[in-house]
Amino acid sequence: MALETFLIKLKNAISSKPTSHRPTRSTSPPTTTTSSVGVLSFEVARLMTKVLHLTHSLTDSNLLSLRDHSLSLEGLTKIVTGDETFHLSLVCAELADSLVHTADSVSRLSLRCTTPSLRSFHRLFHEFADMGRDPHGWVISCKDTESKNKKIERYVSVTTALYREMEEMTSLENSLRKHNSQIRIEYEEDSKKDAIKVMDLQQKIERQRQHVKYLKDRSLWNKSFDTVVLILARSVFTALARLKTVFSSAAAASSCHMGPSPTVVSFLPRSLSSSSSSMNLVHPSPNDEERLKTASSSAFLEESARLLKPPETTLGGSGAALHYANLIVVMEKMIKQPQLVGLDARDDLYSMLPASVRSSLRSRLKGVGFTATDGGLAVEWKAALGRILRWLLPLAQNMIRWQSERSFEQRHVATAVNCQSRVMLVQTLLFADKVKTEAAITELLVGLNYIWRFEREMTAKALFNLQSPPNHS
Repeated sequence: MALETFLIKLKNAISSKPTSHRPTRSTSPPTTTTSSVGVLSFEVARLMTKVLHLTHSLTDSNLLSLRDHSLSLEGLTKIVTGDETFHLSLVCAELADSLVHTADSVSRLSLRCTTPSLRSFHRLFHEFADMGRDPHGWVISCKDTESKNKKIERYVSVTTALYREMEEMTSLENSLRKHNSQIRIEYEEDSKKDAIKVMDLQQKIERQRQHVKYLKDRSLWNKSFDTVVLILARSVFTALARLKTVFSSAAAASSCHMGPSPTVVSFLPRSLSSSSSSMNLVHPSPNDEERLKTASSSAFLEESARLLKPPETTLGGSGAALHYANLIVVMEKMIKQPQLVGLDARDDLYSMLPASVRSSLRSRLKGVGFTATDGGLAVEWKAALGRILRWLLPLAQNMIRWQSERSFEQRHVATAVNCQSRVMLVQTLLFADKVKTEAAITELLVGLNYIWRFEREMTAKALFNLQSPPNHS
């Protein structure tokens, strides 16, 4: 009987050996390329969120809001470099820059794919941007885009929920370890109560583990790199096609005329366009796609990147935009309540001034007396400062917000700023002319100097009258 058992085991062992002893060289990609996305699903969710927001920013309603509100700021005509056509070019270039950063992230993920076309995403993206080539048909129609976006939104929602539930499971597991360590050092009479707590925690962890497993199956976690990169590739290509279609004509950009229908608009100057024809505000039709493919290359991405570099004559070019924005916000608060500004606050404000503004301020204050007792002049100054702040303050506030939004996106993995409330670069001080901005700031400082001294004079006079004994003669 033992011999028969031995023979059976020997037969099974022989049959399980490979039929050939020759080593085979694998030509397939590493096994990691066929694995699921796993923990990188949270990075993928962030990328999908950014693409969704970029797509939504190019809808008719957002473009109309851009024209009627964002680009109608009074400060743009006062100090921001360029005309309306250039401002629209900056909007297009900033959106293109966001797409490039997103595409770079997709390119890194694509290296883990097994499909050759997906592994070539970086090259294909730049070819499409500059020459309109879309050999794999990644640009999808408007109808397909709507359904695809809903699917992406579901993926992002479930993946975000997965992140929260995994955090909760980690918290439960830490609590269990803490209780287990406490049991070892506590008295025997407390061990039964602690054991019940541990059992309860173990049951919660098991339920949480099952819930996490369910979410992993429904989210991006268990999807392959090929699947998620294809979704991202189609979204990025479609968003870029939409961007180039919307900003398509220099003639329309200069007038920004919508015509009788709000669905027709062209924004982009010819230097940034792959087509000089005006197109409808929809995703490209087959005819539009042919037009994109046959258009001459205009180095779209390179030109966009060049436009985003502020000239040296601007605040952005001199690296002072954020500092000037903070300076303007501080002055606005002082102008609102000059009576609350002490000598220390005034000195702090002066220390914030760049050398060029200090020099300009000294020139303006030469010959000005040390008294400020004219109430009428103080009222006139307040009105003048209010008019300047009306157009200058929004640009300063936008500058601070723009910087904050970029920092927020970098810190939060699965979050992007809502496109409807997003501040565009052109709405900030980055492209503000340095000389014109400093002239406006100097004017604010001169006016603030007068109304501050006037308030101090009036306060001192009131105190003097209170302290002086009444005259009975």
